[in-house]
Amino acid sequence: MAESKLRAPAARAGIVPRKALVDRLVRSHEPVISVVAPPGYGKTTVLSQWAERRRPRVGWVSADVRDNDPAVLLTYIAMAIDRIERINPAVFRALASPAAAVSVPLLLVSAVAAFGQPVSLVLDHIEVITNRECLDAIAQLALGLPPGSQLAIGSRDGLPLPTARLRAQGAIVEIGVDDLAMRGSEAPALLRGAGVELGDDDVGELVGRTEGWPVGLYLAALAMTSGSPRTDLGLTFTGDDRFMADYLRSEILDRVSPAEASFLTRTSILETMSGPLCDATLDEAGSSSALQGLEDRNLLVLPVDHRREWYRYHHLFRELLSTELRRREPGIVPELHLRAAAWFEANGMPETAIDHAQAAGDAGRVARVTLTVANPVWASGRADTVLRWMKWFDDQGLVERYPGIAVHGALMFALTGEPGETERWAMAAERAHSGGTLDDGNTVEGTVAYLRALLAREGVDAMRRDAQTALGGLGPASPYRATMLYTEGVSHLLDQDLERADAILAHALDVAAAARVLPFVPVVLATRGIVAIERDDWDEAETFADRAAAVMEDGDFDDYWTSALVYAWMARVAVHGGDVVRGQELAARAARLRRLLTYALPVVSVQALLELGRVYVALADPAGGRTILRQIDDILRQRPKLGDLPRQAADLRQALDAIRGGAPGASSLTTAELRLLPLLQTHLTFREIGDRLYVSRHTVKTQAISVYRKLGVSSRSEAITRMRELGLLAHA
Repeated sequence: MAESKLRAPAARAGIVPRKALVDRLVRSHEPVISVVAPPGYGKTTVLSQWAERRRPRVGWVSADVRDNDPAVLLTYIAMAIDRIERINPAVFRALASPAAAVSVPLLLVSAVAAFGQPVSLVLDHIEVITNRECLDAIAQLALGLPPGSQLAIGSRDGLPLPTARLRAQGAIVEIGVDDLAMRGSEAPALLRGAGVELGDDDVGELVGRTEGWPVGLYLAALAMTSGSPRTDLGLTFTGDDRFMADYLRSEILDRVSPAEASFLTRTSILETMSGPLCDATLDEAGSSSALQGLEDRNLLVLPVDHRREWYRYHHLFRELLSTELRRREPGIVPELHLRAAAWFEANGMPETAIDHAQAAGDAGRVARVTLTVANPVWASGRADTVLRWMKWFDDQGLVERYPGIAVHGALMFALTGEPGETERWAMAAERAHSGGTLDDGNTVEGTVAYLRALLAREGVDAMRRDAQTALGGLGPASPYRATMLYTEGVSHLLDQDLERADAILAHALDVAAAARVLPFVPVVLATRGIVAIERDDWDEAETFADRAAAVMEDGDFDDYWTSALVYAWMARVAVHGGDVVRGQELAARAARLRRLLTYALPVVSVQALLELGRVYVALADPAGGRTILRQIDDILRQRPKLGDLPRQAADLRQALDAIRGGAPGASSLTTAELRLLPLLQTHLTFREIGDRLYVSRHTVKTQAISVYRKLGVSSRSEAITRMRELGLLAHA
């Protein structure tokens, strides 16, 4: 994580106190402060000065494009709040959950409400956040803050908030261009701070022509101090990008040395800069002193650490420099990004290396680095970050050229319950060239066979052969070996060869534990438990259940796709042992994950559903069981050759037919209704929920009414309470 993002930017020398505006904000009691204006109006400056007045109970987050992943953005927000006052560690554990976008804002609101004193939080540069889940999370946080606490948001664009609702409630202070424009004593103070003294008439004319635009005033002062003979500096622009670029060129870049101009434009490809990074990017020495010199001359170069080793440009200044670089030297831009990517990769910053490699069009480097970090990044809960890397290849039409990427993309779409996308990426992987070895040490043939084994399109025998082929092509240290041993073991289970299945599953368990693939360990334990039940050895099944429960409690795996099988099987063991309450609780946890069980990963999906169906039989819940059967039938229509599983589904149907009565309850929620549940607890209207789920408002309303009926409630608020009681929502 970038430490500099959690601190207000250091004030530039000569910065003007915005006393009147900051006093107004300090006196405000509204929970939301909105500071919205185009670039260069001093939004960050005002927020920094307000934050200074609110110390020590104030947190800060400066957003950037890599925060377009709920797990990333919410991690920074949680860290900022945690530095004010310690929050429950469960918040940080929940960040790894696929449901973090909904659950974590609620947890943060609860944490702040439990504090003895109010807190203030600044979210700056929110215009770079485009991910809808991130925007919804910000809105949820803003609407849920307890009295006395405040959220201040700085943005170039309109905020991701229900502003009309906040206005009607008197819950928002809105600061815009008119408030931020410099007039009165502030404009001459800014000019003096930049080393320029003007008479009152000249200041007045300059303010009038720039409409009080702070960065316009500052750039005019820089041009004056650089020796321009013009007397109307700054009087010809009011923020238009074209005029600003012309002004930057004629009054700044043309008045510094050619070497300085080249340094300024070429380093504009970097978000943050250090001497060694700039040396590598420019392929020349002396960058540390150059950065120090630019800072000393107030050329909008700001330090981002206390040691003054890392710097950044003012955001608007960087954009203008980048535009000028593309005008002057368009051909060198890819090479600059290539050098930067190499430096970041060599210095242990792979994600930034990916960004620069993408900008350079270096697909080979993007693929190599992505395959190195995709699994740990995904495991940390940052699924959107990994999917963004994968989709870059899709956007460039390069998926088939990189089979490792195609395989990973297919699996990640499978884990998020998107079978159509899974199939598309899987076909691309199979069309790719099958020879050679990938950068992770696994052969292409073994990696593609790994995917085929999990998809199980051609039945049990093919699944086993593919697993064995994959094991032959996977490197000794590959984390996928445990998965393929497990898959081979399951293939024997589906053929009812229990002895062979258990022996291989035991080996898979050892490999998974040694490789620290912790979310997978309970899955193997559950499957060994299924083998034990087939042998009618419930004592051994209970032993496996205890071991699985211990691993699940130590981790935070509630929302992992694999946990559906674990919880459903543990529920079956609990009910068989007479602990009905525990069984119902575990069944609810499994049911929450049913939306992820599709034909993309058919074997474990059907196994999980069968276990859950058997729990409903034991609980005399035919409505829940029949809902499960419909989902199983949908999968088997796509994947009919799954060994003994179709026979087990027929047995489940027969058992359900023997049960009479039973009104539909929570267990009979459909997968569409389960997808709706987390969104019901948010601020979103039915129309907005429909937009998120790509269905109409009418469909959402119909599904919501069905949910209320099955839960035995009559309103949305009652439904939320009931869902939490039943364990159908992540804890908040």
